[in-house]
Amino acid sequence: MATLPPFEYTPRPYSGPSPDEVLALRKAHVNPGIFHYYKKPIMVVEGKGQYLFDETGRRYLDGFGGIVTVSVGHCHPDVVAAAHEQNETIQHTTTIYLHPNLALYAKELADKMPGDLKVVYFTNSGSEANDLAMLMARAYTGNYDAIALRNAYHGGSPSTMALTSHHTWKFNVPHSFGVQHARMPDMYRGPFGKDDPEAGRKYADDVADLIRFGTSGRLAAFFAESIQGVGGTIVFPDGYLKHAYEHVRAAGGLCIADEVQAGFGRTGTHFWGFETQGVTPDIVTMAKSIGNGCPLAAVVTTPEIAQTLASRIHFNTFGGNPVSMAQGRAVLKVIEKEGLQRNSHVVGGQLKAGFAKLAEKHNLIGDIRGMGLMLGVELVKDRATKEPASAECAAVFEKCKDLGLLIGKGGLWGNTLRIKPPMCLTSADADFLIDTLDEALASA
Repeated sequence: MATLPPFEYTPRPYSGPSPDEVLALRKAHVNPGIFHYYKKPIMVVEGKGQYLFDETGRRYLDGFGGIVTVSVGHCHPDVVAAAHEQNETIQHTTTIYLHPNLALYAKELADKMPGDLKVVYFTNSGSEANDLAMLMARAYTGNYDAIALRNAYHGGSPSTMALTSHHTWKFNVPHSFGVQHARMPDMYRGPFGKDDPEAGRKYADDVADLIRFGTSGRLAAFFAESIQGVGGTIVFPDGYLKHAYEHVRAAGGLCIADEVQAGFGRTGTHFWGFETQGVTPDIVTMAKSIGNGCPLAAVVTTPEIAQTLASRIHFNTFGGNPVSMAQGRAVLKVIEKEGLQRNSHVVGGQLKAGFAKLAEKHNLIGDIRGMGLMLGVELVKDRATKEPASAECAAVFEKCKDLGLLIGKGGLWGNTLRIKPPMCLTSADADFLIDTLDEALASA
């Protein structure tokens, strides 16, 4: 049995309600639509670095980063200190007053962007950021229609559910009108595979067909995650976004990149996921990793597109609040200071190589994909038919938890293990993760 690497930290004693009591309270008073992981859910009461602790003090390796939210590690001292200092100074002031944090952070974030992406709008969540991006695109172009990708996930608000095509997350909402969904460029399950050098162009042809036959001809935007997250860590073939963007811009639409999961150096080779495709979007949205756990998100666009919103009053009570700005600034500094993009590349490569060796032992593994510390392992019953191994994936997922590893799962059939830990993951942690997954796969 694999053993967690040594970690010199003792969690605080816990004296609150038991997991059963908390679960009973949730069932009685919390929205029943909110689900929890695991047949016997764990209760997390503390986090430090890449580790989580339950109420008994047991330590787990966080292989999912709070759903790709904890970028620099749980309770990073620099981030905690920045938020604490700001909390003691002023906790809230809206954008109708000046505060240095908002202006300074907007510049620091814009400096990480290519081209003319220099204007930043702060919001509280990825859903809100994606809502705002669609508003911008429709206001700027004067058009309404949008194209997103099948199996995408863009948020939980009505308008972002319209963009979402992953059926388990989507309610039947009226805002779905005007949104078409292009073929997912999945080189494992789609018609054009990894051996086809023209796969990117061929998948992008479906975007052109939708513009021609599936929309009114008045396109506002093409909306895509740079790497699909909830959809199963789908990495697009080379050239896909380049060709798709060409079709969209020729039709007068804007190109929007959803960096909620792929951004902030997680891919290892680049700071933004869209850079791995060699493109520059017109609008970029981001959340999750941006604040290491605080309610913070952003939309970045060009001055020309941003000017569209000046025709009306744009106001956000909490977007851009001083505490979130302080925390966001601290996260950006830690990523640079500790070389976490480089670490994502190195340790992510170690994980991917380890998963490839596991595939030689375990026929359940059908495909390994991803970049840096955004990885997916798709499980299948049969490599020839690619029948999804959904039940087996659930069993591996549960076994990993029992062994001290917390990971995610996703994909259309729930058969893809999602590995997206904090970017401070070490080489020793990676060894533990690989060995634990090996044991879990053997028992599935």
